Amino acid sequence: MPGPDPHDDTSRDYEQFEKAQLAQDRDAAGVDTADIDDATAQRLVNDLVDAEVVTPVPEDHVLVHEPSGAAFDSSTQLAVFHRGWTAGRDADAEGE
Repeated sequence: MPGPDPHDDTSRDYEQFEKAQLAQDRDAAGVDTADIDDATAQRLVNDLVDAEVVTPVPEDHVLVHEPSGAAFDSSTQLAVFHRGWTAGRDADAEGE
């Protein structure tokens, strides 16, 4: 039985596709959230509370990110999450 026809080999096409997908994933994940200090996080969370995107739950000592339903006990964690969540939504919107 003869080997595969080299003209029908699509492995390079697949490799190129996979490289493109990985590059897109890296770009979407490339949002820098590590630069959020406590003061910046607190300002962002206050703005999100004012915009009714975040709901404080004082009796549980948590902040609830309403669009995702995620709860956080740290304003810095919430701020980092919200930046990543927003970047992910923006990347999804660009892909549509």
